[in-house]
Amino acid sequence: MSHRRKISKRLEALSDIAGIMSAMKGLALMEIRILKDFLICQQQMVASIEHTATEFFTAYPELICTTQTKQNICIIVGSEQGFCGDFNETLLTEMGKLFPTQAASTSLIIVGRRLAGRMNDDPSAKLTMPGAVVADEIPTVLLHLTQQLSQLVSQERVADCGFSVLYHCDAANTIRWRHLLPLRNAASLTSNRGYSPDLTIPPNEFLIKLMDHYLYAVLNEVLYSSLMAENNQRQEHMDRALQRLDEDQTKLQLTYNIQRQEDITEEIETILLSIDMPETEN
Repeated sequence: MSHRRKISKRLEALSDIAGIMSAMKGLALMEIRILKDFLICQQQMVASIEHTATEFFTAYPELICTTQTKQNICIIVGSEQGFCGDFNETLLTEMGKLFPTQAASTSLIIVGRRLAGRMNDDPSAKLTMPGAVVADEIPTVLLHLTQQLSQLVSQERVADCGFSVLYHCDAANTIRWRHLLPLRNAASLTSNRGYSPDLTIPPNEFLIKLMDHYLYAVLNEVLYSSLMAENNQRQEHMDRALQRLDEDQTKLQLTYNIQRQEDITEEIETILLSIDMPETEN
């Protein structure tokens, strides 16, 4: 009977765990639906800015940056929470391929405490900061990130910094290393527009403002995309875990039923023996 009680308690514990996992899966699904609309709007905004940059550089090719940057800052966006499979491990693997040696010209900014906890001994990780748990926290994270970027650039005392980001791209379902600044990608394209854009400010000033807007918009898109990919992986991770848990519950329930049947059989045998004992004595 005691063995059956242990199995019963284990079944209750598995049922509680399944309830928690189902709730986590539901929260991930809810975040995915919220993030979907945000991400589409942000992608459209980034595409619009890139199109504007293409037209600008077509009219002012002399402003295209062709020199190599002295200092490169790479933002690596990991997860703030766990239960998302190998989300951070794959980022670390890709980072090892991109930065095989600790280059003095490359500084890393780590977003997400789960990822930052795995990089405590990395000297290239200049800054670490918490990431977003839900979509509503992304504006706060973005504000903090831009402030940290400004401080890091001023500390390094480098005027021509290059910016890039390594993150999980939800649209491509893969890890993407994305060059942000200088705007070389937009400058390499050509515009079909037959006349120059009509600017109300000097081109140099326009370019500075354009880069500020682009960096803010693309980082916003990156954070939304990363959180979307994180929740997709969490949902898949919870699905696999719930499936394994269901299999364990089925096996344990079968063991419980067998043990219960054995206990009942034992009780019946005991009763029958107790009935036969007086007749034997007589």
